[in-house]
Amino acid sequence: MENKEQGMPLIPDSAVFLKRIEALPLVTYQAGENVLNAGSRTGRLLILKKGAVVIVKENIEIAKVAEPGAVFGELSTLLDQPHTADVRALETSQFHVADAAALLLQDPLVLLYVATVLARRLDAATQALIELKSRVQAGQPRSEIGEAIDKMEGVLYRYFRLFE
Repeated sequence: MENKEQGMPLIPDSAVFLKRIEALPLVTYQAGENVLNAGSRTGRLLILKKGAVVIVKENIEIAKVAEPGAVFGELSTLLDQPHTADVRALETSQFHVADAAALLLQDPLVLLYVATVLARRLDAATQALIELKSRVQAGQPRSEIGEAIDKMEGVLYRYFRLFE
């Protein structure tokens, strides 16, 4: 997508974003360690450098994420509320760590990147919800609704990844 009036891309390139955060401090979590805890407030933004995590909300696995550049802690910062899910390392994982509010206020590219990631997640969740509701309204059997839920999970997994 491009901003036609200005002739520049609206969506920041992931390589540019990763280069921008390169100098941030790194923290390492071992397999099984919680990176973020639901209900806590850390004020940190974590960007996956390498490794893999699982996101769990109310004992339900929402997504597994292993894409460098994946962002965690943004909802807590933007909504000024505690973290809404647990993020747990599945293997030794390394993250760039920043004071969330400071980084988002100081760097418009980072803010735009995070906004784009969130917009894509919202769009994917909305489309999946529409499909599920249409299946329920059509009176489809539970097995087909279960398949739709599985498809929703797949869509959400995909949109927790970096955009290309």
